[in-house]
Amino acid sequence: MLDTDTSPQNQNWGVTGPIEIYLEVGEKRVFAGAVDWPGWSRGGKTADDASVALFEAAPRYAAALKPARAGFSGPKSVDDFAVVARLKGDASTEFGIPGQPAPGDDQDLDSGELKRWVKLLRAAWAAWDNAADAAEGITLAVGPRGGGRTLVKMTTHVFEAELAYLRQLGSKPTQGEDMTVLREVALEALQARAKNESPPNPNQVKKLWSPRYYVRRSAWHTLDHAWELEDRSRPT
Repeated sequence: MLDTDTSPQNQNWGVTGPIEIYLEVGEKRVFAGAVDWPGWSRGGKTADDASVALFEAAPRYAAALKPARAGFSGPKSVDDFAVVARLKGDASTEFGIPGQPAPGDDQDLDSGELKRWVKLLRAAWAAWDNAADAAEGITLAVGPRGGGRTLVKMTTHVFEAELAYLRQLGSKPTQGEDMTVLREVALEALQARAKNESPPNPNQVKKLWSPRYYVRRSAWHTLDHAWELEDRSRPT
């Protein structure tokens, strides 16, 4: 049985049914992710640890989605999770990245689903932007060994990751793009791929990411660093 947090902040959503999650299981690390809610994915040493971490992240995920009015209904306990798949992890899993597509990520996105997934992706991007803006001028806390990127380095890292994700979507950026332009190019590529059309400025990638997995990966990465910034910006 998984331990649960019964604090009031985790009891304020209605649950309309089981929340389908999948587990990405490596030798030393496990990720739990919500099938229908890209970006809501957390890791731990065991499946139980990862599921509890996913549950505990629900309020932050709800806060990130609030501007999008996405109708997120979080869990009252980990018992509201239904594990629908266990995927074999790889080196990415062990490194701390949920690198496996979720069940159904290879399916097409119809126009209604595409609109919803774009809305969720934009909400994740906005959460990063807001966290970065709030962290301006703040000395970020570091780990026990002095680790942790500066805000400038984190911003560069997030931008470079989005460049790499765009390439995996099948498009390539033009020189001189800033984050705003890069995101718009990515959304154009995403919509083209969802329609089974060639994305703008196509490139050659041996194995393209599916549109669903692109959204899942980008949303997770930006939220992960947004929450890191929030945690490291708080007074110790």
